[in-house]
Amino acid sequence: MSGRFAPRPTRTTVRGGQVVVPAGVPRQAGSGAGRVRTWVPEGPLDLGLVLGPLRRGPGDPTFRAMPDGSVWRASLTPAGPGTLRVVAASGGGAVRGEAWGPGAEWLLERLPELLGASDDPAAFVPRHRVVATARHRRPGLRLTRTGLVLESLIPSVLEQKVTAVEAYRAWRLLVRAFGEPAPGPAGGRLWVMPAPRAWALIPSWEWHRAGVDDKRASTILRAVRVAGRLEETVGMEPAAARARLEVVPGIGPWTSAETVQRSHGAPDEVTVGDLHLPGIVGWALAGDRSADDSAMLELLEPYAGQRHRAARLILLSGRVPPRRGPRMPVGDIGRW
Repeated sequence: MSGRFAPRPTRTTVRGGQVVVPAGVPRQAGSGAGRVRTWVPEGPLDLGLVLGPLRRGPGDPTFRAMPDGSVWRASLTPAGPGTLRVVAASGGGAVRGEAWGPGAEWLLERLPELLGASDDPAAFVPRHRVVATARHRRPGLRLTRTGLVLESLIPSVLEQKVTAVEAYRAWRLLVRAFGEPAPGPAGGRLWVMPAPRAWALIPSWEWHRAGVDDKRASTILRAVRVAGRLEETVGMEPAAARARLEVVPGIGPWTSAETVQRSHGAPDEVTVGDLHLPGIVGWALAGDRSADDSAMLELLEPYAGQRHRAARLILLSGRVPPRRGPRMPVGDIGRW
């Protein structure tokens, strides 16, 4: 999926934030020419840091990071499936997005938000040496905003109470079995996740084959039945969006936070209920590896309004408590 097989793109322009396609270009791009948009961010931008949280494991069928520095994503947009390739200019500055499929225009219109244009890194004030050092070393960190809720919600549900390895495997198997090949040149190597109806029709034995227990499968089935109401939350403030998500039985604070961090680019929605994060934050900020959620929130209080960004910088700092004892067996990690 590198540039060597990408077809010659169709040039578009942007007027008033809208992608304008030249006359004669088909509305639905298949495996032929893609639509292109170029965007110049204000300040440094690290594609890996910005888009990395959207990748669900090294084998994620909806995401590819290529050796040429480009990132490919397949998404189910309100306009239909779409494939997006994003690459930053070698000398910095401009970012080039190329898209295919019915969702191409939707993806290009929202390219700046995907890359953190609505984020405000300058609002963050480091108050600890670890955080300040991490920010200095990672100036290109911005918080992505996908504008898509189910895309982040479903894999977050799959990650409840299991190891990342188990969750990533389930996501990979289910997307490849019930999704569809991504439009454009990446078809067959990149996949679009299933539509809500396709999720609802997955047989029970296929959930089990993917290692998904009845509780998580039932939560996803309840969520896709009200998919429209959940997708509406992209126009709400993160706290209100989380409240609506948590109305669905099986979706708690851990899952709602993990979702809106990606769908809304929410800088303050910190994850609680995680097995590891409190200890990492406690160790980095206070040398306390036994910190619980309450202690973590107290340590992050000086970053009110930016607590999620602070937690991400702490994770990026590499300052984690040393391991002690054996690793927890698969299936014993609890996250909600």
